[in-house]
Amino acid sequence: MAFCSKCGAQLNPGAAFCPSCGTPVGGAAPGSSPPAAAGTAMTSNVAALLTYVLGFITGIIFLVIEPYKNDRFVRFHAFQSIFYSALLVAFSIAWRILEAMVFTVTLGALWGLLALIYWVVRLAFFAGWILLMYKAYNNERFMLPVIGEMAAKQAG
Repeated sequence: MAFCSKCGAQLNPGAAFCPSCGTPVGGAAPGSSPPAAAGTAMTSNVAALLTYVLGFITGIIFLVIEPYKNDRFVRFHAFQSIFYSALLVAFSIAWRILEAMVFTVTLGALWGLLALIYWVVRLAFFAGWILLMYKAYNNERFMLPVIGEMAAKQAG
């Protein structure tokens, strides 16, 4: 009794392709081609890197497409990307509120200092984003202090 090496489904004797997932069987007949829907998947490290590219958008995309939604490594990085993006958005909103309050109270005297601090923090967020993509590409499950724990819990 033969079984598919990819999905584990039982194979019929003489079958060229798995009836469940369409993967070619090792002893496929010469000249046979895979089904049209079959394709090559990215490696987990490339998919994990791509989860960070557009922040929460690519994070959500990789959580719903096959076969990555079942890959724990990709799921972890997708959730961490979503949470990192949410943190960046929350920081930007909170900073704008703080900036407006300080600007109003000091009549703009501290605006230059606040702008400098804002761009230094944004640069740190950018460096963190690059670091996360680098670690994902190198097959490392790099966990940020709070966000990483939340992502690990969500990834399973």
